[in-house]
Amino acid sequence: MAGLFKNLLVLFFVFQNTCLGFRSPLSVFKRYKDTTRSFSSECLGSDQPVISLGLSDFALDIRMPGVTPKQSDTYLCMSVPLPMDDEAYVVDFKPHASMDTVHHMLLFGCNEPSSTENYWDCDEGTCKDKSNILYAWARNAPPTRLPEGVGFRVGGETGGRFFVLQVHYGDISAFRDKHKDCSGVTLHLTHQKQPLIAGMYLMMSVNTVIPPGEKAVDADIACHYKRFPMHLFAYRVHTHRLGKVVSGYRVRNGQWTLIGRQSPQLPQAFYPVERPVEVSYDDTLAARCVFSGEGRTTETHIGGTANDEMCNFYIMYYMEAKHAVSYMTCTQNANPELFRNIPQEANVPIQIMSDMLKMTHGHHEEPKDSDKSSLLKQAKKEEEEILEQNFHIEEAVEWPGLDLKLGQVSGLALDAENNLVIFHRGDHVWDENSFDNTFVYQQRGLGPIEQNTILVLHPSNAKLLHSLGKSLFYLPHGLSIDKNGNYWVTDVALHQVFKLGPDEKEPLLTLGVALQPGSDKNHFCQPTDVAVDPNTGSIYVSDGYCNSRIIQFSPNGLYMMQWGEKTSLGRDKPGQFHIPHSLALIPDFSQLCVADRENGRIQCFRLETGEFIREIKHKSFGRELFAVSYVPGLLFAVNGMPYPGEAEPVQGFVMNFSTGEITDTFIPLRKSFEMPHDIVASEDKTVFVGDVHARAVWKFASTEKMEHRSVKKAGIEVQEIKESGTIVEGRLKNNPESTDPVKKQEKQHLVQQHTSTGISFVLITTLLVIPVVVLLAILLFIRWRKTTAYGGDGEHKLDSSSGRILGRVRGKGSGGLNLGNFFASHKSYSRKGFDRVSTEGSDQEKDEDEGTDSEEECSAPPTPPAPSSF
Repeated sequence: MAGLFKNLLVLFFVFQNTCLGFRSPLSVFKRYKDTTRSFSSECLGSDQPVISLGLSDFALDIRMPGVTPKQSDTYLCMSVPLPMDDEAYVVDFKPHASMDTVHHMLLFGCNEPSSTENYWDCDEGTCKDKSNILYAWARNAPPTRLPEGVGFRVGGETGGRFFVLQVHYGDISAFRDKHKDCSGVTLHLTHQKQPLIAGMYLMMSVNTVIPPGEKAVDADIACHYKRFPMHLFAYRVHTHRLGKVVSGYRVRNGQWTLIGRQSPQLPQAFYPVERPVEVSYDDTLAARCVFSGEGRTTETHIGGTANDEMCNFYIMYYMEAKHAVSYMTCTQNANPELFRNIPQEANVPIQIMSDMLKMTHGHHEEPKDSDKSSLLKQAKKEEEEILEQNFHIEEAVEWPGLDLKLGQVSGLALDAENNLVIFHRGDHVWDENSFDNTFVYQQRGLGPIEQNTILVLHPSNAKLLHSLGKSLFYLPHGLSIDKNGNYWVTDVALHQVFKLGPDEKEPLLTLGVALQPGSDKNHFCQPTDVAVDPNTGSIYVSDGYCNSRIIQFSPNGLYMMQWGEKTSLGRDKPGQFHIPHSLALIPDFSQLCVADRENGRIQCFRLETGEFIREIKHKSFGRELFAVSYVPGLLFAVNGMPYPGEAEPVQGFVMNFSTGEITDTFIPLRKSFEMPHDIVASEDKTVFVGDVHARAVWKFASTEKMEHRSVKKAGIEVQEIKESGTIVEGRLKNNPESTDPVKKQEKQHLVQQHTSTGISFVLITTLLVIPVVVLLAILLFIRWRKTTAYGGDGEHKLDSSSGRILGRVRGKGSGGLNLGNFFASHKSYSRKGFDRVSTEGSDQEKDEDEGTDSEEECSAPPTPPAPSSF
């Protein structure tokens, strides 16, 4: 018996060491090393790209595989796969480059490189999917350093699986001897979960125009921050050759705190933030680029060609892991008046020594146009790749606004402070008794709505900030806000459009004739929405339920032009409408996009001429598309309920503005859409949806898309909804306004807490092994007892009964314990994803005894099947 116990003890230690070896970097990377590309013999140290640094840490060497650039301003790329499937964290970078040969290096993280070759010309791109900059090195610039406890998340369900190294060889005079270059970077990675996750915030101007010969032109960017606290530790500036200085600030309670200020003509690496800067909920992030148009003979615009410019301010930050967002953007100027108080330093160009300028641009003068293409194409690709979307929209379930007591919610908008503005009908209802067959309102005896119909709510806690619109409207419909904060609304009963000041009790401008429907220049027929061009002040009205046109007015209300016609039978042609229901003005591209409701599509037109540009239509829209909203790069929309026998659910859509492709869909977790009537979105991808039938407003927020995919691996729908709620609660459980800053001692505590991961792993492994050892001991003890009692017959019984159990532990066809098969079976386990089943609802008030959620359109000509109104 003593010998048996000794054998079991030996088995226990063998088992434990084997389990630990399963997680050892050396065992994990064996397969990777067998398939690693061969490097030039001149690349010392690169023949072993993965180096174990202990139980949970390892180094990954990423080097150019011995290249010799043929011409100056060459951009070369190469990729290295993450050598494991598990989640890991990049915690440090060590560059290997000489300023004599390399102008700068950028390291990207992504899931699919642009090429599978050992290396390639970066004109082909860096990544096919979304890419994030993880590291930048440039001559004469300090290396990027991550604070303690901070890491970029890679691998696993949410992180990228490839690293792509881009090296810019500015001046190739150093390659006269034809030597091979092996520049690159070594990454220090760890499997230990980091308490603080690094991310990137990009501020970018999209509409700056630099007049020729102008000495100083400002490009200003500002966004309100609406997330959990982030801590800034590095920044990078980027312009082309007209940029003089780029500055970034945090603005809090009128106080400007410098994040970073640098000349974009210096090496464009990440520079450390000199003093710690924390950005909290409701702070403003502001940046200014100063350009000079001297020497140019034509206007210069934002773009990627040789005659274009860019204005980018990158911020590297970290957040607590449970709230972490890996990437955010800001491409607007939410508060132009703010920049009247910008520190004077932001307007003062940084002087660059001539020799430094030559070093920065590769030791040679302004290249010829033919030589610029590589640099400029790559710069454009870098910016485009950074702007790739990688998020999912989920309901912010903690938002209390869903419980507000509202009338039929017809319109939504966001003001300059991103406060939510709601236009609702109070105690009035649009039903089958509201209009006669000539579209004249039949319930004038009720008088105007006695409640305030325009409500301004705080976007975080739904607190009422301001209200107006009492005794002015009969049946509210569309709402928008111009750049000066004026409210523009439509009333389908009055057949009018109104302009209201934020504090005015009477309209500042009225278009249309009260209670008189019509189709001429002075009348509307149930106008649905209004939009105002921030650049020209021109007014655009969608008219409407009984007209099929878009009308343009001057800023003071004079008729300018119109376009559109009723949809012809059998086919909806470009420029034809069947209820133009919602407008989205795209000033960046001088376009107006219209939700053509009963045709189930979006049509976009040129603002100046009304010329048709394109149609966006998807089967998943169904027959009705109610509303559309625009933020730079994205369109948001909501559809209507399906007709009987059709399956397209009521839901929200996120689309790429350039391509029209649907990138995401979303539905609520609380209640369900019945007839979502309007939608509005902000640049931080906060979305509000108002439902005319449910008399409710939902708030949605963005989460990382890869996180959403992992949620979809639930076994049943209820579990998915539950897990989705957990993600949202984890991000937004506490009001960000009351979130305290992460103190230094708290950070240190988090770091210390997570450094115990390695010890915990050993302990857990040991505890998991003990039951197996106990089972083996029991089985062997039974065998020993039965052998003693029954001799050979007892042994036979063991083989026929307990032997099946031992066989399973040993593994198929083996004479011993097959730990490889045991762990492989667990590692390959996965749950298949599924599409969430969407709930459906209706868009209007219905009788309690009706068996259907549909209702005929009371205000449009009777054409089967009859669409609903509102």
